[in-house]
Amino acid sequence: MASAGAGAGAGWFVYLARCADGTLYCGIARDVAERIARHDAGTGAKYTRSRGPLAVLLVRRCRDKGAALRLEHAIKQLPRARKLALVARPARIAALIRPAAGARPAVR
Repeated sequence: MASAGAGAGAGWFVYLARCADGTLYCGIARDVAERIARHDAGTGAKYTRSRGPLAVLLVRRCRDKGAALRLEHAIKQLPRARKLALVARPARIAALIRPAAGARPAVR
């Protein structure tokens, strides 16, 4: 996995990871490599504490924290099959990003 977000000011990233038990976890971070290390060490999200190690499947850079949170929420609403489809074709993420304030993301 390439290190995304080397440090402060690097922006915000949304990541999708596969847990050791096969479940998927979506989160946001400024430094994805550091965040995954925290998950694997058992100090990350409660959900991942007993499900490590994680394998990063997808990373998407966002313009700010708000955009990252909105994209994370949109991904979390998708069924598992659609999340895996995003991994296979990352360009589909663009359909989840809100084009304008107040507009709903296009989810197909």
